[in-house]
Amino acid sequence: MVGQGMRLDKWLWVARFYKTRSLAAEAVTQGRVHVDGHAVKPARELRGGELVRVRQGPLEREVKVLALAQARGPAAEAQRLYAETPESVAARARAAEQRRIGAEPADTIAQGRPTKRDRRRLADWQRWSASLEDGG
Repeated sequence: MVGQGMRLDKWLWVARFYKTRSLAAEAVTQGRVHVDGHAVKPARELRGGELVRVRQGPLEREVKVLALAQARGPAAEAQRLYAETPESVAARARAAEQRRIGAEPADTIAQGRPTKRDRRRLADWQRWSASLEDGG
């Protein structure tokens, strides 16, 4: 099947980059998928040996198409359809390390969100401070 082409959105679905073919087509339409460095349409004929760049959220993968398959199969078979480039693997490892090292933003807040009691105290304080300014 390497000699023939296959729709890009169908290949992305068969290779298990997306759960449904419509999600794959939507991602291609939104410009999250590039083939050989070019933005493409979902119906573009994909052939073996082409380089596909797929962005899923913060994760970006660059894979070389090794084979085409007509039917979606198990994940092990899907992984045989492509080979991820060494640069892509290294970039994903760096991103994972950054996420691991990075601090959780909520951890930097010392006291957290004010409670109902805190909000009442603040409201009382603002009420008293406003009345002193008005009467002064």
